Amino acid sequence: MSVLTVSNVSHSFGGRQILENVSFRLLNGEHVGLIGANGEGKSTFLNIITGKLTPEEGKVEWCNRITVGYLDQHTVLQKGKTIKEVLQDAFHHLFDLEKEMMELYEKMCDCSEEEVNQYMQDVGEIQDILEHSGFYMIDTKINEVANGLGLMDIGLDKDVSMLSGGQRSKVLLCKLLLENPMILLLDEPTNYLDEEHIHWLTNFLSNYENAFILVSHDIPFLNNVVNIIYHVENCELTRYVGDYDYFLEQHALKKRQLEAAYHKQQKEIEDLEDFIARNKARVATRNMAHSRQKKLDKMELISKPKEKVKPSFSFQSSRTTGRIVFDAKDLVIGYDEPLTKPMSLQLERNKKVAIKGVNGLGKTTLLKTLMGKIPGVAGQVEVDPFAETGFFEQETPMESESALDYFWKEYPSYTNGEVRAALAKCGLTTDHIESGMCVLSGGEQAKVRLCIIMNRPCNVLVLDEPTNHLDVDAKDELKRALKEYKGTVLLVSHDPDFYEGLVDEVWNLEEWTTKIL
Repeated sequence: MSVLTVSNVSHSFGGRQILENVSFRLLNGEHVGLIGANGEGKSTFLNIITGKLTPEEGKVEWCNRITVGYLDQHTVLQKGKTIKEVLQDAFHHLFDLEKEMMELYEKMCDCSEEEVNQYMQDVGEIQDILEHSGFYMIDTKINEVANGLGLMDIGLDKDVSMLSGGQRSKVLLCKLLLENPMILLLDEPTNYLDEEHIHWLTNFLSNYENAFILVSHDIPFLNNVVNIIYHVENCELTRYVGDYDYFLEQHALKKRQLEAAYHKQQKEIEDLEDFIARNKARVATRNMAHSRQKKLDKMELISKPKEKVKPSFSFQSSRTTGRIVFDAKDLVIGYDEPLTKPMSLQLERNKKVAIKGVNGLGKTTLLKTLMGKIPGVAGQVEVDPFAETGFFEQETPMESESALDYFWKEYPSYTNGEVRAALAKCGLTTDHIESGMCVLSGGEQAKVRLCIIMNRPCNVLVLDEPTNHLDVDAKDELKRALKEYKGTVLLVSHDPDFYEGLVDEVWNLEEWTTKIL
């Protein structure tokens, strides 16, 4: 049974066509991976099917009485609420029923026998619903899912306004899973999750009885949880039955077949035009030439396969630093309270190091402390005086200014053409370059910020989760560029597939944490 049917939907944004005449169906129990390069329209499609955007053409039809839960990249949390209160909101309909039941009990104190009987009947019905829905096990459910996603380490009584972007994403994901909707819509749920919690989510989704649509660039994760792939490319949506690896095989085959058909048709057109040109003026062959022209006019032309714009990354190195770039002695990091035991760390020139560990241990705090952006709680850090650092931050507030103006602020001496060339090299089209930063996808924003770093010579790269939101091609290209970079790299990542084969050493922050893991 189809629970969602999308028919002939088209949509554009800022003069750029995003989707054109696309159709889609979601069957009960299907686990769908929605994939495509950054900016192809995945998040736009999710916003259309959830009603956040109205398509210019086409229609979206949901099956009756379907409950839908949507985790997107930009959901906000209300200041003043604790994590537990936000998670309890997943069961607000049950708490409303409990409140109604308590009000009925109060009414029984002053009413007729007939009313008491009616109230008792109503209370009994509500009680059955609450018991059947597991209302009296809510705390257990909350603790189970919160523990699986690492929220228990943060503390359920913490105000959500105090959380990092990654922690907020975990809270939203946890709330959504607790709601247990008939249909899950997940936009990059593994961003900010560490390996242990990705493993937990993989098991959860693999055994999920209902249907879901998942946007992700994490290939091992996709292969483990989906059985249908929808590929967004060149404003079109194509369905493949199977996992991501099977999609790659079929997509490559389809591309080869299309290219072969295109070249065959072009050869046929060339032959027909040559025959017509040679024979249309001769009386004896004029009819044959006319017949060939008719055939040519009726021919349905095959479009030349479009080459996807692929990014090309390269980092400029600058003058050489001393042998030790960062030298930390008995360093304790933290803010109001220590996050680690005393650490003694040295980062040598031209070494490439990854920092890993579960969320909340202070990986970003360590980066900023080593660079001298924030003070340590104890100990000291010496930074080489010749260190010229390129810093990619995990979270950066985005303005309404265009990508072109955002880049131009950093390099005012560049010409308009030089700015456009630099951004285009990173895989951004003219439409992306002229769009506001706040409307670009997470991957497109990351490419703009990486482009700013690439155009400034530096001898140390400090990158905080740079692969979040990047599509597969961009991730592969970033890894290649970092391998070739002649300088020092300090990288925070939860993605072993990315940093393995790239770094010389891995620092596991769990070895120094003061938290109980």
